[in-house]
Amino acid sequence: MHIDKRLRVARGRLALTIASGAASAVLIIIQAAVLSQIIGGVFLQGHGLTDVFPALIGLVGIGLARAVTLWAGEACAQSLAEQVKTELRTRLHRHILDLGPAFARGERSGELVNTATAGIEALDSYVREYLPQLALAAVIPALLLLAVFPIDTLSALVMLVTAPLIPLFMILIGSAAGALNRRQWQSLSRMSAHFLDVLQGLTTLKLFGRSRAQIEIIRQVSDRFRHTTLEVLRVAFLSALVLELLATISTAIIAVEIGLRLLHGRLDFQHAFFVLVLAPEFYLPLRALGTRFHAGVAGTTAAQRIFAVLETLPEVTAPAAPAPIPPRLHLQFEAVSYRYDRQPALHDITFEVQPGERIALVGPSGAGKTTLTYLLLRFITPQAGCIRVDGIPLHQLDTAAWREQIAWVPQQPYLFNASIADNICLGRPSASMAQIIQAAERAHADEFIQRLPQGYDTLIGERGARLSGGQAQRLALARAFLRDAPLLILDEATAHLDPQTERFIQDAIDRLLQRRTAIIIAHRLSTVYRADRILVLDGGRIAEAGSHQTLLQRDGLYRQLVSAYQRSA
Repeated sequence: MHIDKRLRVARGRLALTIASGAASAVLIIIQAAVLSQIIGGVFLQGHGLTDVFPALIGLVGIGLARAVTLWAGEACAQSLAEQVKTELRTRLHRHILDLGPAFARGERSGELVNTATAGIEALDSYVREYLPQLALAAVIPALLLLAVFPIDTLSALVMLVTAPLIPLFMILIGSAAGALNRRQWQSLSRMSAHFLDVLQGLTTLKLFGRSRAQIEIIRQVSDRFRHTTLEVLRVAFLSALVLELLATISTAIIAVEIGLRLLHGRLDFQHAFFVLVLAPEFYLPLRALGTRFHAGVAGTTAAQRIFAVLETLPEVTAPAAPAPIPPRLHLQFEAVSYRYDRQPALHDITFEVQPGERIALVGPSGAGKTTLTYLLLRFITPQAGCIRVDGIPLHQLDTAAWREQIAWVPQQPYLFNASIADNICLGRPSASMAQIIQAAERAHADEFIQRLPQGYDTLIGERGARLSGGQAQRLALARAFLRDAPLLILDEATAHLDPQTERFIQDAIDRLLQRRTAIIIAHRLSTVYRADRILVLDGGRIAEAGSHQTLLQRDGLYRQLVSAYQRSA
C-alpha cells in the first residue's frame, strides 16, 4: 500500500494499538494453558471444584484482561484514525487554498469536494482497521507459533506451511480488487461532480426544458456506480470465502493430525488441547486481515487521489525572507509572459502604472485581461519576465500582506450563504457595523438592504441566490469601499447595474479612486473614457496604449472597438 508514511501516522498510537494486540495474544496463550490444565485435571485426574477454583478465578481474570486489551486497542485505533483524518483534512484544505483559483478552475468542484469528504472518510477503515491488522497479522501468529513449537513441533510446522497461503491468495485477489476499487472511486467522483453540476445549473436546465432529460443521465451515472460497486463486493465476498476456506481447512488438518496422534498415545491430552485451542486463534488475525483487505484497497484508492492533489506544486510559493510592502505602489511589468498548458495568454507585456494612476484594460475576449489581474493578485506567477512593486519583485513580497493592499471587484462576485453584513466585511472582519453601513451607502446598497426582512442580518443564500445581479454587484462594491485598499482592481464594476444606479456607482467609484492606483478591466467602453491611460490588449500583447482621444485618432483596434460599441448601443 505504501501510503502510511505519507499519512504521517502517529507512531505512538499505532505502537499502542499493536502492543495491545500483542498483549492480547500473550493472554490467549496463558488462557489456553490454564483452560487445558483445568479440563485435564477435571476429566483425567478427577479434580473437584475446590481444586480448580483458583484456576477458574484466574481464567475469569484473564478474560477480563483480554477485554481490556481489546478495548484499549480499539480506542487507540479510533483515536489514531481521527487524528490522521483531521490532519489530512487540514492539509488538503490548506493546500487547495495554496494552489489557488488557477488550480480549482481546471478541476471539477464536485470531484474535489468528494475527495475532501468521502475520500478522507474512506481512510478511516484503512487507518483504524487495516493498518493495525497488517502488523498484528505478523505479530500474533509469531507469538502463538513460539508457544506451540516447544510443545508440538508437527502442528507448528503445519501452521508455518499453511499460514503463508492466506496472504498469497489475498495478494492474488487484491490485484483485481485494486483495479475495481479505482473504477468505483472514479464512478463515485464523476457522479458527485455531475450531481453538483445539475444543482448549480438547475435554472438553465429548467429554462431550456432539459431538467427531465437529466433524470436519464443521472440514472445512467448511478447504474455505472452500482455495477462497479457490485463487482467490488463480488470480489470482496469471493476473497472472504477463499480465506475462510483456507483457514478452516488448515485448522481441520491440525485437528486431524492431533487427533490421530492422541488416539495412538503419541501426544499428551493437555498439550493436544492447548494446541487445538490456539490453532483457530493462530489463523484469526490472518482471516481478519483478509476481511479488512477490501477496506485497505479502498483507502489506498482514495489516498492516491488525495496525495495527487497534495503533491501538486503551487505556482505561487512564499519567499523565504519576504520583503516589506513598499509605501509607493509603482507597478512595473517587464516582458511578462504566461501560458495555460500550450495556449499562450500573455506575451512580452511591458508597461508601468504610476501611483494614483487609473489604467483601463480593454480588448476582445481572450486578450489576456483576466490573466493580468491573476498575476497581480498572485494567483499565478509569470513564466517569463518580472512584475515589480516600486522596484521590488512581486514574488519577493509576502503574498498575504500584498493582497491586503488590493480591493478586487470581479465581474461575477462570489457571495457566501451568510448574512449581508458578513459578506460585506469579508475583507475586513474587524469592521464595525457603522463602517459596514457606511460602505453599503457608498455602494448604493443600503437602500435595498434596509428593505430586506432582517436587514443586514438577512441570509442571502448560496452565491447570493436571493439577490438580483445588480444587488450582488453592489455588495461586491461595498466590500471594496470597506477594504479601503490603495490598489483597486475593477473588473467591469458597473456591468450589472441599471443606468440610474450605474451613474450613482460611477460617481462613488470616482471618489474612491482619488489618490489611489486603479486597474479597470472594461467590457463596456463607457467605463474607460475617464481613465488616465488605456491599454488595448489583443492576443496576449499590448496592441495600443494611450488616452481615449489619442487612440481614437488612430485607425487601430481601439477605434474599431469603440465603433462596434457605439453601433451596438
